[in-house]
Amino acid sequence: MSQTYQAQIYVTLRPSVLDPAGTAVQSGLQQLGFTGVAGVRIGKYVELTVTAETEAEARQQVDQMCDRLLANPTIENYRFEVQALTEGVAA
Repeated sequence: MSQTYQAQIYVTLRPSVLDPAGTAVQSGLQQLGFTGVAGVRIGKYVELTVTAETEAEARQQVDQMCDRLLANPTIENYRFEVQALTEGVAA
C-alpha cells in the first residue's frame, strides 16, 4: 500500500562558487546597520509531496528529482528531509 511523504529540499551553492546575490544581501544588511553579518549565501527551498511504497523509495525519488532538475550538481549542493504524512493513501 502506498503512502504519502512530504519532502523538504534545501539547495545551496557549493562553497567554491561565487554568490553575487549573497554578496548584495550582505552589503544591504550592513548598510542597514547589521554590521556583524558575514558570509551570506542565497539558496532555494522546495517543498513537495510524493507517493511511494516505502520511505526508502520516496527518498530515492526525491534524490533523483534533485539530481536531475531541482539542483545543478555541478555548482550546487542539496539536502532533504522526508517525512510520512498519512498512511494508506492509494497511488
